[in-house]
Amino acid sequence: MGCVHSKNIDPASHVVSRRLNNNNSEKTCRNSSSSSSSSFNSPPAYDQDMKIDLHPSDPSPILTEPQGINNPKAALRQERVNQLSDAFNADPKNRMVQNAAHSLDFTTLITNRDVMIADNHVFNTKIPIESMVTNQKSSGRCWIFAALNVFRVEVMKKYHLDEFELSQGYLFFWDKFEKSNWFLECMIDMRDRDVNDRVVQHLLKEPVNDGGQWDMLVNLVERYGVVPKALYPESFSSSSSGKLNTLVISKLRDHAVVLRRMAALGRSVEELRVEKDKCLKEIYDILAITLGEPPKKSFTWSFRNKDKKYFEFQNETPQSFFRNHVGYPVTDTISIVNDPRNKAMALYTVQYLGNISGGHPVRYVNAPIEDLKALAIKKLSSGKPVWFGADVGKYLQRDAGILDPKVFQYDLAFNVSFNMTKAERLIHGESLMTHAMVFTGVHLDEHGKPVRWRVENSWGDVGGDKGYLTMSDAWFSEFVYQVVLEKAITPQKYLDVLEQEVHVLPAYDPMGALA
Repeated sequence: MGCVHSKNIDPASHVVSRRLNNNNSEKTCRNSSSSSSSSFNSPPAYDQDMKIDLHPSDPSPILTEPQGINNPKAALRQERVNQLSDAFNADPKNRMVQNAAHSLDFTTLITNRDVMIADNHVFNTKIPIESMVTNQKSSGRCWIFAALNVFRVEVMKKYHLDEFELSQGYLFFWDKFEKSNWFLECMIDMRDRDVNDRVVQHLLKEPVNDGGQWDMLVNLVERYGVVPKALYPESFSSSSSGKLNTLVISKLRDHAVVLRRMAALGRSVEELRVEKDKCLKEIYDILAITLGEPPKKSFTWSFRNKDKKYFEFQNETPQSFFRNHVGYPVTDTISIVNDPRNKAMALYTVQYLGNISGGHPVRYVNAPIEDLKALAIKKLSSGKPVWFGADVGKYLQRDAGILDPKVFQYDLAFNVSFNMTKAERLIHGESLMTHAMVFTGVHLDEHGKPVRWRVENSWGDVGGDKGYLTMSDAWFSEFVYQVVLEKAITPQKYLDVLEQEVHVLPAYDPMGALA
């Protein structure tokens, strides 16, 4: 695992700046074999003053509960509750909505009819090739589905195919295995940190999950290639990954404890990695049993296209298949994000975010939201789809397949409004990137400005336009965080940012969320 070198830590913004090859920077991950027993201090105790000290050696408390919470004046009083009840019942509208909401999903009552009509599924700019919407089912593999949905367009165009899918389960297998190695290497790097360290606890909370980022996808494809879905089909655990994740996570935490115990006894990094390999053997067996082993030998791919013409390609490997039949320039792409908390036209990464040790780091070029729109329009106008990441759970009318901040009229039923900015939502935990999808079209007004966007999702063909969604441009502004472009069509000013100093966000930053 590559170390993170840091300097110029700003405690207010939690942004760390670094140069990848700065010899004077402080190494935050440790490569020496030194040991420490600090990781095995007793858990912090709650004293009478409710002070929590996570580091007993530090004379000043890390966290002190604010005065006043236990003051009797802070408690809710029955008199105030009675006043609130009287005010509620004084408005007949409240009783009417209450009666309706007793039997109905309340969002049905507040769905905006005008928005449902305006956000239709007709677009004046669309890519020429669309396929049936895929289905990730009960898994968090949207980022893999979205990427492979971009890739399959190249194959369908090349061979005149009506339908085609690449195996999502194949990349899922290797991602889960590589992430397990990544997590264990993180535990080795941080072996001398206190177990209550915020970053250690962040990684232990979820050692692996189904989500990912674009650069993590680049790593997987570059190393493992891709295969047609027919050669590595779905299994129960790829389509419903919850129990598999629970098993793998428990095993990884179990080995994290073993590694920390060994480090406390002064064992070397080499000895820790021998122990790590024992864990990886167990993880491989778990994945092979639940998902099936990936192809190990060359294979033959044969099919008939929509013109009934027969094709057969022999002696293919996953790597040669991607190279010969997909041909997408996956390693020559750039991720452009909109993070209004931080400086625009600057380069960012997130500490300890990745999947393949020695692979490409996850890097983002931060830009204004209007730039993301213009770049996406440019690519769509050339007939190519756009991978993007967003917070899909916000203002989604799923049956109609509409994403619009005005689709639900909360003020009519609840007399409430929501007024946070995009930056404030990120800062206060209200929003982050939760899902990856694909833009396949956009509707432009007479001035060339976007009105609504066509979205290929991966939740099957139910809802919306056979599974395709319509996103209003206002929703794009507020809840889209990332788009991916090929470098060949990206303006030079964004490529120049890749040569800048990298700002390292902490591991728990919301921009480290996995789609």
